[in-house]
Amino acid sequence: MSRLSPLVSIIVPAHNAAKTLRACLASALAQTYPAIEVVVVDDASTDGTHAIAGEFRCALVRQPYNMGVSAARNAGVAASRGEILFFLDSDVALEPDAVANAVALLLDDPGCGCVYGVYAKEPLVDDGPVEIYRTLRLHHALVRGAGPTATAIFALAAVPRAVFDEAGPFDERLRSAEDDEYSERLLTRRHIHLSPDVVGRHDEADRLLPMLAEQYRRSRYLRFSARNRMRPGALRINRMPGLLATALTLAAVPVALAWRPALPLPGAFLALFAVCDPPLSRFVLREKGAAFLAYFTAVHFLTHAAQLCGAVDGLVRATLDPSFGPSYRTAPLHRADSSKGW
Repeated sequence: MSRLSPLVSIIVPAHNAAKTLRACLASALAQTYPAIEVVVVDDASTDGTHAIAGEFRCALVRQPYNMGVSAARNAGVAASRGEILFFLDSDVALEPDAVANAVALLLDDPGCGCVYGVYAKEPLVDDGPVEIYRTLRLHHALVRGAGPTATAIFALAAVPRAVFDEAGPFDERLRSAEDDEYSERLLTRRHIHLSPDVVGRHDEADRLLPMLAEQYRRSRYLRFSARNRMRPGALRINRMPGLLATALTLAAVPVALAWRPALPLPGAFLALFAVCDPPLSRFVLREKGAAFLAYFTAVHFLTHAAQLCGAVDGLVRATLDPSFGPSYRTAPLHRADSSKGW
């Protein structure tokens, strides 16, 4: 890779992204890094996504039907020319120095296969308390996990093209957990770095029920992502004590309903959940005060409950349906190097 400003291809998969795409593309084209091309992949949107992309100096790829984020990223790579691929979700707006900081880290460390960044404390669009909950939660988890890590998140991530060509494309059958599956492949070749100097503002889910439904859907793939998330140094969005306290609370409810002496158990386990992550609680208290911390804790519990229920559903599905999950369960992917074992 050239050390003199290698071309960076910013690849933006977009599906019905009219709300945020202008802010995303404006931030991509306002980078301090001098050598950039932007490729937008419109994944069969039904809103004005493609028209908005046409307002900017970028290449536009249009998928024939909604194929998912993995296929959109692969299509963007195929249409790009850069020595470095910077994957940017359409609901993220980068800080002006984000690409420059990511490129500097990659050039300084040839063994690094991916640099990705953190979400800012402030959302891209402030749509209320659910969005603030998600923004603060993910910001804290990413900042806490900064440094060498076993888990990449491709919402704002830079990968040298040579590494991508080695590892192969994203698994197009995965619309969730694609980050973990790809991280597993990267780790056989290079290491991954989470940098607090690569920052973007993220537009999060802003309504409770859709947010919980999204967490449920994503958690159905836990069986396939657990190996990556349990590695030493992996990114921990959900801490084990919180998951355990949530499981105990949910299990205690039917016991308490059937046996009156057990009535205090759900409340006791719920109280345990509330104090199981002191750094996170202190962060939220400092940022938003005691009243919001109470709200945050309640929504946080519901999120954990949705994730546990989704994980159980996914375990059942994976047991009964061999086509559920990554492509390797039914057929091998196209492999760049079969000797690497993926």
